[in-house]
This record gives sequence, structure tokens and C-alpha cells, in this order.
Amino acid sequence: MAYIQFSPHPQVPTSEGPDGALVRSGRMEGQTIDDCIIVGAGPAGLTAAIYLARYHLSIRMFDSGTSRAGWIPMSHNHAGYPEGISGRDLLARMQEQAAKYGALREPKRVTELARTDGHFAVRCGDETFHARSVLLATGVVNRRPEGMEDGFHDEAMARGLIRYCPVCDGYEVTDKRVAVLGTGDHGTAEAQFLRGYTADLTLISPHGDHDLSDECSARLDAAGIARVAGPCSDFALDAGGIGFETGEGRMRFDSLYPALGSDIRSGLAVACGASVSEEGCILVDDHLETDVPGLFAAGDVVVGLDQISHAMGQAGVAATTIRNHLSEQRPLRR
Repeated sequence: MAYIQFSPHPQVPTSEGPDGALVRSGRMEGQTIDDCIIVGAGPAGLTAAIYLARYHLSIRMFDSGTSRAGWIPMSHNHAGYPEGISGRDLLARMQEQAAKYGALREPKRVTELARTDGHFAVRCGDETFHARSVLLATGVVNRRPEGMEDGFHDEAMARGLIRYCPVCDGYEVTDKRVAVLGTGDHGTAEAQFLRGYTADLTLISPHGDHDLSDECSARLDAAGIARVAGPCSDFALDAGGIGFETGEGRMRFDSLYPALGSDIRSGLAVACGASVSEEGCILVDDHLETDVPGLFAAGDVVVGLDQISHAMGQAGVAATTIRNHLSEQRPLRR
């Protein structure tokens, strides 16, 4: 979750109109009210920051520094970078671009979000900030294999021996030996997707025997995908692969894809009264607004394709809608 601080501009009084439209104001009980607070500084949050900054809005962007985009060792499917770009480099470039227009990332974790008196109160520890609108770009967190130490995990990720996104990097495992750690519908679907890249695939259960329906078993058989019982332990890296113990002996692969699901960071939205899907994704309309007026969401925390390009597109739509809502009562600049 990230924070953007803009160069101050003249403030004008604001309240909430009778139809729920946002009306500008400058201060509330001595507290400055920003046009928008962005929570999260991954690709979605930073794109929104760039847009809103160029709309001459006063914004803040809070960032806890845990965007999973930073995990990407090298992306080769992000348009405009034919030689690839690492997640950290992409985020750094986007932060530099946002800062060029006055948007500065502030490393703060948002702990509470509430809507009161037509505005939002955003709490970061013992500090409270106020805004007319809020954009949540808090993302999700992939579940890691059990029993794997953080240092080992990070090194394996950096070397492309652990991968989480077949859409992003399935091309890189073309005709290689690949394991998918998972079971059930989710594990089956991920293994089937990767079958488009390699025939040497093994679905490994994370907890003993597989939990597969007859339909899943039939689909795996039709694709020629092997199944092995778990659990997995005693992970080790070598020059070009990752090895570990399974329920059927020690095995080695060129890459391992954990298909264990993810934890969706939608708690702030829920606390503010927004609706979420059964899985926990924030529900939004075509303009990325939740059912709480003035509260928007973009990126992986929203139902949809978890891709950088998709998150950036959503952020552009959300930011423009925020700008248009704020301008309904009076011009934004004088």
C-alpha cells in the first residue's frame, strides 16, 4: 500500500451532494481533505497515481512495499520491453514517472478505512487522513509451498525455478520438465493450461493423496499429465533445477508452479461496507467503483485476469472516473 503526496493547490469547500456526487472541500475540522487516497503501489496503484497527478488532483499513495510485481525476475510479455524487464525495475520506472508529476510514494500501511460524513477516513497506525475518494489497489498474496524457507523461495523465484503465473511465463518453460503443486479443480486447471507449453508435466498433491473428481482425473488423463502424491519436503536447488521429496520418492524438475491459491487483500473494502465475491475479490462496476460511493478498486484485488497490463488498464478507467466524479459540482482548478 503506497502513498502519494502532491504539490498543494487551492482548496475549495466540499461536501456530498444529495445524489451522492462528490463535491470538493478543502478542510474538515482542521484536517486537509485530499481528492483521492491510493492504497497500494503496484502497477495499478502507480498507474492511477500518474493519471490523477496529471489531472492536477491532490492525492496520497500509501505503500507497504509488498507488491507481488516486485517478485517478477524478468517479464517478457509486458508490451514495450522486447528484451524483458524485471518487476522491480518496472515499479521503479513507474515510481519515477509518478514522482515527475508530484506523486510521491510514502511507505505506510493502511490499517483502517471508513466512510463518514461523505468522506473517507484512512488510518495508518496513529495517523488519520481524509479524502473524497479512495482507490484500493492492494492486490493478492500467493500462497507459498509449506515447509519452504523464505530465502530458498526467493532465490528459486529469482532463478525461474519457482513460478506463479503460467499466463506471464509459460512460454519460458516450453518443452521443459514442469511440476504443478496442487490438486482439485484449481491444480487441474493450472496443469491443463501449462500443457499448452510442455508435455512433461506432473501434478503433485501438497497433502498426501490427490483430491480429484472423476472429471478432473479424466481431463488429466486426456492431457497425459502424471499425478504424484505428496507432501513435498527437503527442497534443494542445483545448477538448473529444483528437487524435493514427494510421497513417491525424490523428484527433480526444471520449474515448479505452486497452484495453491492466493489470499485476497480486500479486508479494507469489507470494513468499509463494500461487497466482495465468494472468493473475496472486490466487486466493482464497469468504471471500477464499488457499491460504496467514491470507493474504487483496481488490479488483482478485483475479479479478472491477474496481469500487469489488465491492472494498468483498470487503473486508468478508475482514475478518470474519479476525476469526472470530482468535477461534477465545479471545475477542479480555478
